[in-house]
Amino acid sequence: MTDLLLNNVRLPDGTAADVLVSRGRIERIGPNLQARAEVPRESGEGALLLPGLVEGHTHLDKTTWDSPWYVNQVGPALTDRIDNERAWRATSGHDAAAHSRALALAFLREGTTRIRSHVDVDTDAGLRHLDGVHQTREALAGRVEIQTVAFPQSGLLIRPGTAALLDEALAQGADVLGGLDPSAIDRDPAQSLDVLFGLADKHGKPVDIHLHEPGDLGAFTLDLILDRTEALGLAGRVVISHAFCLGGVDAKRLDGLLKRMAALDVAVLTTAPPSRPVPAVRACREAGVTIFGGNDGIRDTWTPYGSPDMLARAMMIGLRNDLRRDDEVQWAFDCVSASAARACGFCDYGLAPGARADLVLVQASGVAEAVAQRAPRRLVVSSGRVVARHGQLLGDVTA
Repeated sequence: MTDLLLNNVRLPDGTAADVLVSRGRIERIGPNLQARAEVPRESGEGALLLPGLVEGHTHLDKTTWDSPWYVNQVGPALTDRIDNERAWRATSGHDAAAHSRALALAFLREGTTRIRSHVDVDTDAGLRHLDGVHQTREALAGRVEIQTVAFPQSGLLIRPGTAALLDEALAQGADVLGGLDPSAIDRDPAQSLDVLFGLADKHGKPVDIHLHEPGDLGAFTLDLILDRTEALGLAGRVVISHAFCLGGVDAKRLDGLLKRMAALDVAVLTTAPPSRPVPAVRACREAGVTIFGGNDGIRDTWTPYGSPDMLARAMMIGLRNDLRRDDEVQWAFDCVSASAARACGFCDYGLAPGARADLVLVQASGVAEAVAQRAPRRLVVSSGRVVARHGQLLGDVTA
């Protein structure tokens, strides 16, 4: 059933209200709403109503979620982690379909109803991992909306044949084209980006590029990305993930980059890691650049850390950016809600008539408390259907 009357909730502005859902969408929000007798009722008991949370950058295909602990003995370099993961996945029998499904359901339990997942495409595995995540996407349709990014984790030019696989991945339904460190990994940023943007242009797909390159090197690559974004008319369809360079250049260079990004509506994804320079939420917002949040890997061969709880990730964004005032903490929440939906292109999002009825009830006085205390989820609704109560998925959701 995708009709619902949710009584006695508090909106983020503190207003008491009811929410009427019809055919999986919000029909009305206001006091003392009425519905047909057969429409299911739920009492919010005065709890805080939030829109469904958004995971803007994770790797569902890589996770070891719901598996025995992975003992990490990997070297410190980026290439160490790439090579180790590729070898481990080839020999372990890791099942991207089963593990991505387990992690996606764990996200849903905590109120995340939309996920952008980067999925490895390389000349060893071909499209096997993408096929697995697409199985999960189909199995959970109507409960979790999953975007897939065809991601050349092992590099593009340095592994001949990868471009053809990315081409095939986009033809077979990947939603977004991914990229990785054109200077540091491919060592030929102009050619690497020409190939990448050529594929995006051919298929009419948006682009989301992992840019770990630091300081001036990363700023140089970022300028090349912006050049191609402008030339191909891809404004509003490009994301720079991580963008560590924005945390490691001087103020004048940063100002110039942010102005170009704002003009081209190029968004920034941050995981707010404590170990690297990061783009600042405040600086991006002041410049008019959309900045949003994600976990990156969760419990995989790269890292033992991470949690499918986007309020926890918002808290980390707040901590990393020294956001203390309640209105500032709400910026961190925006990174895992409206800004993430906008940057990823998830449609019909929010708490307004016409939006998809993805709703989360939490026990908190307001948004800032929900983030800082990672408030327990009392109720999760996806497309008008109750899918979780008090942190537990309902039985028919996992079937």
